[in-house]
Amino acid sequence: MNNFTFWSPTKIIFGLDSEKKVGSTLASDNYKKIMVLYGQKSVIASGLLDTVTTSLKEANIEYTLLGGVEANPTLAFVRKGIEIAKKEKVELILAIGGGSVIDSAKGIGLAITHNMDPWHMIENQILPTKRIPTAVILTLSSAGSESSYSHVLTNEERNLKRSLNHDLMRPLYAFENPKLTFTVNRYQTAVGIVDTMMHTLERYFTTDTNSDLTDRLAEALLVSVKIAGKRVVANPNDYESRATLMWASTLSHNGITGCGKSHTFPVHKLEHDISGLYPKVAHGAGMAVLFPAWAKYIYKYDIRKFAQIANRLWNVELDHDNLEWSAKEGIDAMISYFKEIGAPVSLKELDVDKKDYPKIIDMITDNGKKEIASYIPLGKKEIFEIFELATI
Repeated sequence: MNNFTFWSPTKIIFGLDSEKKVGSTLASDNYKKIMVLYGQKSVIASGLLDTVTTSLKEANIEYTLLGGVEANPTLAFVRKGIEIAKKEKVELILAIGGGSVIDSAKGIGLAITHNMDPWHMIENQILPTKRIPTAVILTLSSAGSESSYSHVLTNEERNLKRSLNHDLMRPLYAFENPKLTFTVNRYQTAVGIVDTMMHTLERYFTTDTNSDLTDRLAEALLVSVKIAGKRVVANPNDYESRATLMWASTLSHNGITGCGKSHTFPVHKLEHDISGLYPKVAHGAGMAVLFPAWAKYIYKYDIRKFAQIANRLWNVELDHDNLEWSAKEGIDAMISYFKEIGAPVSLKELDVDKKDYPKIIDMITDNGKKEIASYIPLGKKEIFEIFELATI
């Protein structure tokens, strides 16, 4: 097991009506002026925004509202938020939503405190030394940004989607009421399930071999998500299963399923520029397509591990005389599960034009100047072959 530091400072307030505690919780930390950031009109129509603002008023906390965050959060919106937050002199940014809203809040808070453009910080990997803190009311089990150290933004002018990671990006609080996810439609639920699984699977498949405890923690989370995912697709109002998915979203990306291991997140890096060029492609949808293709391409470099997850997660027989068979069966079982819950499994389903593959690959590799770290370096040739596998 490698040396590691695990730090997860986000306080999780979990359960029914947890969103009603936001005012008293922030007041206890003496916050007086905040920005409330949210996505589309559903937050208003559901009454959630009224519930939150009522809680803030009762705690004598002033607030300014900013809605309109879209999926795959854009640089333009974050820049707009920066100007408003500066003008209003906010002390904290409260994100109501999923990963896109949370990542936008993180970008706004970092840029203000460093007096820098957020894309400049991302592109040059300028690590933060201070922040305007964030808090989250989670409405979508998916990205894990509610407790993670990362944020991702899309530069819509260049169709690039990039991330910046640092512990200062972890929110102070996450208010998690599983009931708030009951109205999430089947497709978004499905790709959210995939997104949660990917944050653990990308940590699971590394060249590190002496990490049995961490691997088994990861496997337990994945099995729970697999079971809860099927139940939620059958019954969207299954509270216990929705609770499992929400808690798993948080744990899958706060770092615990990767302790003692290195990680490079290669499939995330392959997917980001697909949803950068095609902003309607949800990140989890892109991962549902690309991860199995990457697995088919790379499994031979770690047959033991792919056979292990096939057995422990997908219930494939572990054939010790033919581990390659077990590994392949596991990949096929994963694809079947994604189909079953309603996630896409081909770039064709995402309407990604094959003619754009060279452009996307140039974006990923900076016109061939860099490779993506994985079991083997992934250059233009290798990435194209993975895309070809994802086309079938």
